Amino acid sequence: MAEVLAALSPKPEARIADGTVGGAGHACAILAASSPNGWLYGCDRDGAAVEAATLRLSEAGFAGRFEIRRGNYSELADWVPAGSCDGVLLDLGVSSPQLDDAERGFSFQNDGPLDMRMDLRQPLTAAGIVNGWSEAELARVFWEYGDEPQSRRFARAIAQDREGRRFETTVQLASLIERLAPRHGKKKHPATRVFQALRMAVNDESRFLKSGLAAACTLLKPGGRLAVITFHSLEDRMVKEFGRERAREYTFEGEVDVPELRQPCVPDLRWVQRKAILPGEIEMAENPRSRSAQLRVLEKV
Repeated sequence: MAEVLAALSPKPEARIADGTVGGAGHACAILAASSPNGWLYGCDRDGAAVEAATLRLSEAGFAGRFEIRRGNYSELADWVPAGSCDGVLLDLGVSSPQLDDAERGFSFQNDGPLDMRMDLRQPLTAAGIVNGWSEAELARVFWEYGDEPQSRRFARAIAQDREGRRFETTVQLASLIERLAPRHGKKKHPATRVFQALRMAVNDESRFLKSGLAAACTLLKPGGRLAVITFHSLEDRMVKEFGRERAREYTFEGEVDVPELRQPCVPDLRWVQRKAILPGEIEMAENPRSRSAQLRVLEKV
């Protein structure tokens, strides 16, 4: 929390967009820091999160200082004026309320349906992927979105197992993975990467991150800051690549950067700090789930 506030530095009259409002923890802190008249635009794909955040912010005394809508952060530019924001925050991944609710199916700590939808209006669920996608597609998802070294083995086992019965619950899937790859005293559950990969596939997170970063850039004023919190290597690589591309003073055609063919251009962004900002001891003590978080900050030129 302190790291985000330091990055965005919200002041009175500041306008900040929170593209992943979740439980409104960051939103509350931002509105408090920008009192008495700072403004917050917020959105979330999860209807329950939108209702909870609206209630929490109102009860905290911030009524009249925020607007929260249900939707993906890549759609912020559809309703937030371009060039109007002093800061944009994207806190990627799953919120604690989603993880703690077994019925949402994001975690294998408690048994629940294989769902994993952030937006319950969409038809695709984790069960739909596990039971309906081909072995090759499953292996690709586990490898591409989860960096799972046993992606093919796990995909093969799932394809074989589902011939006898459908996968319906989180524990059912997690138990299969654990049988294939016993922990042997390791703290990390062997199904962690598989669940991450399924969640990303269900919610099309990589595609939305790419378009969402571009949308966030259009919202910022000159000097406004984009703060992005990632929780795994794929997201972090995408943010770094976006930053490198937008901070370059040249452009080139095609996929290969040939120095002789570079064309000069004015960069959109600059890095506030090259290295990722890691959570401090206080943050990790208050929120153990922040251990793997990395914060990267860019500023609009």
